[in-house]
Amino acid sequence: MDRLLFGDNQFFGVNHMSEEKARAQAMRFQDIKSVIEVLDSAMDEGVNSFMCTTHDRIALVCEHMRTNPGRYKDFLFLPCMPYAHKYANAVTEDGIIGALKRFMPAEGFINAALRGGMSLAKKDIEGIATLLVDAEMKMFAGLNTPVIFLQNVVVDLLLGLGFNEAFRIFADHVKNRYNSEPGFITMNMPMLLDALAKVGVDNPIICANINKIGFRMCGGFEAYERILREKKFRAIAMSIFASGAIPPREAIEWVCQQPNIEAIVFGASSRSHIRSTKELVDQYWSVRG
Repeated sequence: MDRLLFGDNQFFGVNHMSEEKARAQAMRFQDIKSVIEVLDSAMDEGVNSFMCTTHDRIALVCEHMRTNPGRYKDFLFLPCMPYAHKYANAVTEDGIIGALKRFMPAEGFINAALRGGMSLAKKDIEGIATLLVDAEMKMFAGLNTPVIFLQNVVVDLLLGLGFNEAFRIFADHVKNRYNSEPGFITMNMPMLLDALAKVGVDNPIICANINKIGFRMCGGFEAYERILREKKFRAIAMSIFASGAIPPREAIEWVCQQPNIEAIVFGASSRSHIRSTKELVDQYWSVRG
């Protein structure tokens, strides 16, 4: 896993501090060419890993890269699933059967439907879950996906329900079917780490908010400090700038000093921002103790 991962919030109008900025970004990136231009800039600056949702428009990025294999042979996708709005919109537009046809895996609608039907009949949660993962992964066929993430909207719901076995089901399927590592995004890293340990998901990849001021770090700043020092897992830090509350140099210097951080994910919409972030990460990562 690369130390610096490129995120996609800016492409879909997500900004936790400024609705005005979010709207402006959403307008700018309506044209998929604008998204690809920024990804090309990231690649040119040495950032080759794209941590992305399974938004419908990411499928257009995937298709572009499949048709240009020479340019993108070293590019890595790190899918984050599910993208809940996508399913809701598909049912509204196409109905339930139409939505199923749109998202079913490549081996065929009938086979997938039978898997789902048998799973429902048997109340087999494992079959349903793996079917949904396969549907989400359809757009990434033929591309490099070394890590596949379960989104925090599902991870934290499962945590709240106490359904920890679902994490093992996801991890096993990702490893066995896609030869990828499972990753988990959460708003409560301490609680998730304990849950994963209970079901035998060892040395997990966990992406969570990790920043100097404790912004959106559920479970408590001190708990994060403790598990980063004491527990065996691979942490990916997101929201390191706390949506602009921490200056970039200060934010990156602090994160790079923390133990057990394997990677940082960030979003940017310009080459200059990408370059400056990478330069700061390279500078402070090199002096880690």
